[in-house]
Amino acid sequence: MTEISLRFEPPFARIVLNRPDRRNAITRAMWRALPAIRAAIEAREDLLVALVEGEGAHFSAGADIVELGEIYRDAAATRDYGDAVQDGLKALMGLDRPTIAVIRGVAIGAGLGLALACDLRFCADDAHLAITPAKLGLVYGHAETRRLIELVGPSRAKDLLFTARRIETDEALAIGLIDRRIETALPETVLGYARGLAELSQASVRGCKRAVDAIMAGMSHETPGYRALTEAAAFGPDFAEGKAAFAEKRAPKFRFRGPTAPLAHSLPFGRSRRAARASPFADSVCKAP
Repeated sequence: MTEISLRFEPPFARIVLNRPDRRNAITRAMWRALPAIRAAIEAREDLLVALVEGEGAHFSAGADIVELGEIYRDAAATRDYGDAVQDGLKALMGLDRPTIAVIRGVAIGAGLGLALACDLRFCADDAHLAITPAKLGLVYGHAETRRLIELVGPSRAKDLLFTARRIETDEALAIGLIDRRIETALPETVLGYARGLAELSQASVRGCKRAVDAIMAGMSHETPGYRALTEAAAFGPDFAEGKAAFAEKRAPKFRFRGPTAPLAHSLPFGRSRRAARASPFADSVCKAP
């Protein structure tokens, strides 16, 4: 059994942490596997939603403590490990279809960071979460800290990082750290929700994911790329099918399965490069790629 596996169960891809004897502690090799896992999912048209989960009773207890002496043995090893973690998280964040973390048991430290990299977090009501670098003398990485701030805001993020305290699911739901708190039938609830996503227009679902991510990353104005995204949907086959199904009073059969790329930051829509260069703020707010 590999430490992290990718299971194809169309329309779902299941990314499974496979170390139940270690409460699915995440090794460097597992972080390094995530970019290839992303590529394998995006290569298939029949995988519409990715579920990230832990084998057994827990999501993940965090980084593998056994590895600490090796991954932090010197500056080069520390940098290599940091690159592996950040590349893995960014691969999951950049996946072009929805991702859902299925949390039971514990999600702690790097384990919670993995869950934060997903679009949504569905959590068993008796699970607990914590962000624990302060108990080790470490600092949470950039990608996971940014996502934490996006979800709960800077003050709450500081509280959770400063104290490393246990977070119960009722609080986690109230502050936006998780999206659903499930009292019973967590797997069935997640699969039902994911199946609903798979039945909708993937042009819409994937396009909306790219749009939200771009705006959260700082796209404060509509760019040509953003306008192109909305127009591609308006001229695409899914909208044609949606209109026809509505008129005929039947369920739509959406066909779009194409890839979507992240939206690049560029000039605000309707502004020329010459106008941007003339602006005194060109270098700070609308730099062209």
